[in-house]
Amino acid sequence: MPRLGTIGDARGVLRDVFGHQEFRDGQRQAVLAAVAGRDATVVLPTGRGKSVCYQIPALLAARAGHGTTIVVSPLIALMQDQVGQLEGQGIAAAALHSHQDSAQQREIIERLVAGELALLYVSPERASTAGFRRLLGQTNVALLAIDEAHCVSQWGHDFRPDYLRLGELREYTEAPTIALTATATPRVVEEIGKRLGLNRPALIRGDFARPNLRFVVRHPGAAAQRLALLRAELDEAGLRSKHGKGRAIIYCSTRKTVETVAKALRTGGYPVGYYHAGRTALARDRAQRAMQAGRTRILVATSAFGMGVDMPDIRVLVHYQTPGSLEAYYQEAGRAGRDGMPARCVMFFGAADMVTQRRLSSSSDGGVVQQRRREQALEEIESYAHESRCRQAILCEHFDPDKPHPACQCCDVCVPEDPLDGVVPDHEPKQVQVLDDNVQSTIIAAVDRLRRPVGKRNLARALRGSRAKSLSRGGLLTLPEYGTLPDSSEDDIVATVDDLLREGRLARTGRKYPTVWIPGKPIRTRDGGDDAEDSPRPRQTLRRRAPSSGVGSMAPELDRYRKGMAGRLKWKPYMVFQRKTIMAIDRERPTTLSDLAGIPGLGPAKIERFGEDILALVRRHTRVDLS
Repeated sequence: MPRLGTIGDARGVLRDVFGHQEFRDGQRQAVLAAVAGRDATVVLPTGRGKSVCYQIPALLAARAGHGTTIVVSPLIALMQDQVGQLEGQGIAAAALHSHQDSAQQREIIERLVAGELALLYVSPERASTAGFRRLLGQTNVALLAIDEAHCVSQWGHDFRPDYLRLGELREYTEAPTIALTATATPRVVEEIGKRLGLNRPALIRGDFARPNLRFVVRHPGAAAQRLALLRAELDEAGLRSKHGKGRAIIYCSTRKTVETVAKALRTGGYPVGYYHAGRTALARDRAQRAMQAGRTRILVATSAFGMGVDMPDIRVLVHYQTPGSLEAYYQEAGRAGRDGMPARCVMFFGAADMVTQRRLSSSSDGGVVQQRRREQALEEIESYAHESRCRQAILCEHFDPDKPHPACQCCDVCVPEDPLDGVVPDHEPKQVQVLDDNVQSTIIAAVDRLRRPVGKRNLARALRGSRAKSLSRGGLLTLPEYGTLPDSSEDDIVATVDDLLREGRLARTGRKYPTVWIPGKPIRTRDGGDDAEDSPRPRQTLRRRAPSSGVGSMAPELDRYRKGMAGRLKWKPYMVFQRKTIMAIDRERPTTLSDLAGIPGLGPAKIERFGEDILALVRRHTRVDLS
């Protein structure tokens, strides 16, 4: 086979067509092998740009008149996404699949035979038919690309029988073959080469380390605790609001669990959608588009979601149930943090998860080899869950055992964290309800009397008659409506406020610390702190505490404290407590350990460890000096 071009030509296409200046790790070596006419096996982690490895050689081949690149891809949605992206860049590409009518398929075949296509995507089922093989005999094929090549191996985590016949395509074309996968152990790589009939293939294996990902394993007890842990993860990432940065994917093993978790989160006010193969194609498409457009920030899904999905800002990726293999886990976890920013990959592990996986395995087709492989895979992931050494190193060694992998200094083994910090006790989640019109009128009247916006939970506590010190600011304790709703739960009042916000009868103000207010009503500002409005005192005798954002703020000292503790504990500073916790302490000025329990990001374990130190800092900064 002739050379398809040079590495210089390839770099020009990378720059001019794809807009990148340099190849990523592994891409250059893969492209170099392909343009030189060599067979190759490419193992690059999820998100490292495997498609570039065959798309650039395909464009070079088409420009030189060497023919069309045939790409075997397992999902129609993935094919359509790839073709859409290529066409958007002015590249002649098409896909043959079962969702097209005969006229559409005939037009694509005519373009293929005429040599008008740079790339043609087909499914493994179509590629294995006699009709498609005859078509190859009429076509000038420049390159054959097999995507998700681990599916050819009975020792892979996603074996598909139709992939076994792809090696027969070599009888109909002499074009070089490039096999690509994100998850292949050395044993799977060897089988890929044999099954596809690769001739002394170049092996390109990328670096599997993802320094920006923090891998964590949780061992929850009952279902309620598992759900509480999930909520804590989402809240910590700021994903309860519809507006903000970042998104989350929650993977479950069964469709029923997907729907149960999505319903529970939606009831709790989270912007969530769900996706599994049991939904209609239209419903799945809507769920995926809503996630991509940011209308929902959380998606609960089975493994049916994700292949080919490229969302850069997945900040949290939770496996709500343990997956069936380390390969599946790493491929799905690799969808987090593609923008290079920090992200958390959390796996919940429990004995019930292993039972679920064995039940799913027993219902799958496959012979003795497949059953043995599935059992081995479960043993591997169970061992990973209980290991006491770096999780990222374990994952990297699984795919590349011959390469040394240093500890990441990021996972929960390298940098421990409190496993139940901030999580509610193990009980069934409370059901909340929107209260009646009379209560709604009381809430609106109370907000209308306020001097300035307040947090919805403080408003709820005041309406129930709480005497918490945090209510002394903003005039909550002097409202006529104070204590008029003692029989309504705090959560129900908050749910009612949320409903009024959705209807536009109340308005949300502020971004970092949202508060509620009357729509269109101007917000009065005064010099001095809130205490000046609640309890007027002689100016000549009182030096009032300055707002936390100005002179007198204790945030800098709190920040120095957390950095000092982080150094002593060998933690990252945000693991002591995050910036939002500092700002909340500065704003609320808690005086007791009970008060600290109301500060976001301070669970029982952190209060026990750091509580007295924090209170000492608060006391030092909240003295009132009499002149």
